Amino acid sequence: MKLEALFNAVIVKHGNIIVPDMGNEKNQTGEVISVGPGQNTLMGEFVKTISKVGDVVVLPTQGFTKLPYDGEEYWVGPENQILAKINK
Repeated sequence: MKLEALFNAVIVKHGNIIVPDMGNEKNQTGEVISVGPGQNTLMGEFVKTISKVGDVVVLPTQGFTKLPYDGEEYWVGPENQILAKINK
């Protein structure tokens, strides 16, 4: 994989679409393909990321950046904006 997440970012490969109960917006789901190590807080404490490569997650309707790369569609954003992890 040539894409590598930095800091507290995650890169998610586009997957299914889940339609929420209310409204017309659609949340994206996909598989995490890269996770940054984490980042320092203002107080200097290092906070590690908890997402893992292979996790299937639900992304918010806003906040992640669409990234077309090498013929595939990816989403990149901060880990703390992931809405949910789908356990199989």
